[in-house]
Amino acid sequence: MPSNKSVSDAPITQFVNCRILRDHKLQREDLWVREGRILDPEKLFFDEQGYADEQVDCEGQILAPGFIDVQINGGFGVDFSQDSQDVAAGVSFVAKNILEHGVTSFCPTLVTSPCSVYHKVLPQVKVHNGGRHGAGVLGFHLEGPFISEEKKGAHLHKYIRSFKSDPVLKLKEVYGSLDNVAVVTLAPELNGSQLVVRELCGRGITVSLGHSVANLSQAEDAVKCGASFITHLFNAMLPFHHRDPGIVGLLTSDQIPAGRTVYYGMIADGVHTNPAALRIAHRAHPAGLVLVTDAIAAMGLPPGRHTLGQQVIEIQGLHAYVAGWTFTGCVSHTHTQRHTHLPNTECFCLSGTKTLSGSIATMDMCVRHFKQASGCSVEEALEAASLHPAQLLGIEHRKGNLNYGSDADFTLLDDHLNVSATYISGEQVWRKER
Repeated sequence: MPSNKSVSDAPITQFVNCRILRDHKLQREDLWVREGRILDPEKLFFDEQGYADEQVDCEGQILAPGFIDVQINGGFGVDFSQDSQDVAAGVSFVAKNILEHGVTSFCPTLVTSPCSVYHKVLPQVKVHNGGRHGAGVLGFHLEGPFISEEKKGAHLHKYIRSFKSDPVLKLKEVYGSLDNVAVVTLAPELNGSQLVVRELCGRGITVSLGHSVANLSQAEDAVKCGASFITHLFNAMLPFHHRDPGIVGLLTSDQIPAGRTVYYGMIADGVHTNPAALRIAHRAHPAGLVLVTDAIAAMGLPPGRHTLGQQVIEIQGLHAYVAGWTFTGCVSHTHTQRHTHLPNTECFCLSGTKTLSGSIATMDMCVRHFKQASGCSVEEALEAASLHPAQLLGIEHRKGNLNYGSDADFTLLDDHLNVSATYISGEQVWRKER
């Protein structure tokens, strides 16, 4: 019997023979979709007396909410922070390619950059839903430039800014419009940061703490002002100390306002965080862990040199390092290092550093590594890449879960958590070739 056309002319699709992640556990249920939303089958049967127009056999696989990446600098040769007249094309290219990794929504991330980059790039990419064209854009993540010079990581020193005498005005001068911004990472110890945190939160923008030398008290004050996220926990912040655990201490702080949750990003690529540290964080605060790729332009590309914002990056295996210019004084081209000659013929060779500059891991890789390294359940690993980032951004009423009425963004995975197909609004947008 076809669906009740008096309710809607849209066809109903029933996904059968699957294990659905719902209510924090895998359940053998069917999933019903109409007009891009997940249906309540009881209402369909009893109120509408409707049935499926089409069935999709999931062959016993896991059906999980689509992954959400809230920190991704680029990939597949595209760097979002480059001063580009057509960054929208680059974002679209990455959006298309991350579908095969189960990502259905993401926040393109800009690292510390010149003001001109923000002014050119931010207006070009609007928040929009995903589809066959690629994963949906939830808004930009601006990682900098209001960060600590001591914990700049791969961010260029000359573009780092302070808030100065009028923090809110400085914010607007540097970024320009904030209409398409979802997340801002800043250092909470900077003078004027509390005013900025309140301003951003008042605009519905998530504030994250990172690239910082803040102590625990400063971090707690920022949370009380509205901050709710920690950018790549353990990386680019003071190390944990028993007398003052710094930003890391937020995971178990008793100063978090009632009803609030502090989330924290984790780059589970096997490089940025030792498995023991990952386990400590997860066991201390499992509900707050958000998997992020922090992927750079080299994700999906072979080893070699690539760009991250205004920096040159060296890819060695699974590691991405900042490449540095070193004066050698040579005037010949006989050495093997890459180099350039300045007008006075002095030579500066491009050599490597050991400063990590982002990841080349994909989100599905992070999910698999997180499960293996932490010993968590399949459900926990999947929710760290879907439910938790949705809760962080305040969009869990429509994304990050398979509740009735939510967007039908989901991925099919085998028992080893390899992605076999990705759906957005109930439509298949990618499938692994057999």
